[in-house]
Amino acid sequence: MRVRVALSLLAAWLVPAGSLLAQDPDQASSEIWQKVHASLFAGAKMEAADPVIALETPKRAEDAAIVPVAIRAKLAQSKDRYIDRVWLLVDRNPSPVAAEFQFTPASGRADIETRIRIEEYTHVRAVARTNDGKHYMVANYVKASGGCSAPAGKDAVAARATLGKMRLRVDDKLVAGQPALAQLMVSHPNDSGLAMDQLTRTFAPPHFVRRVEVSYEGKPVMIADVDFSISENPNFRFYFTPQNGGQLQARVVDNQDLKFNTALKLDAGRVAAAPAR
Repeated sequence: MRVRVALSLLAAWLVPAGSLLAQDPDQASSEIWQKVHASLFAGAKMEAADPVIALETPKRAEDAAIVPVAIRAKLAQSKDRYIDRVWLLVDRNPSPVAAEFQFTPASGRADIETRIRIEEYTHVRAVARTNDGKHYMVANYVKASGGCSAPAGKDAVAARATLGKMRLRVDDKLVAGQPALAQLMVSHPNDSGLAMDQLTRTFAPPHFVRRVEVSYEGKPVMIADVDFSISENPNFRFYFTPQNGGQLQARVVDNQDLKFNTALKLDAGRVAAAPAR
């Protein structure tokens, strides 16, 4: 479904250059958002985000190819009420649906941090869905341009040499039953297919991470369906809820169906007992 939505929105993005100069910073007036709202969310009502989710972005990016984005949940993940899905949208990117994240109560917190490419001045949006089916949206206007068509930061030979290497890292202070921050780093060019090689004057074919799955002791913690809007060498910071040791695992699949895996064994001695109540 995401592929069909992305293709239809790509056609909408390819509008005459003159109209791009007349962008309206009013988030509700975005034609791209209106199409996303209808196609991806079936026109579902968007509630005010304040009690559920917050979005952190720079107002003006220093580098449009690596724009930091943080989505913060304002409610804890519990069995009774939790955020089960978060969408990261970039209205005026060639593919507006940059990522779709899935969370569970075992995530502890439905927070996510990553870095994205931005092709032109645009609204960046986060939409959260809670387990009762309600949607909450927040939007920030970000001034950045050229990120999707920018050349890679690493040459192709060097990128292939480290392709698929991954690292998982967690906070040293782990407490059983309490959310802990973790980080997944993936070595991957995440080529958009829009960057021209200045020597050959050709475009490298798209080659990007499309799915990330993180689990703890076999239970899903964070699942992400992503595309080339995520920056080169994808990096994700997220939460999980450790118990007494165990193993954190990550699996990555790219659009060429290459699969990469890594795992981090947590020493039970590093996980403190939950504080007495």
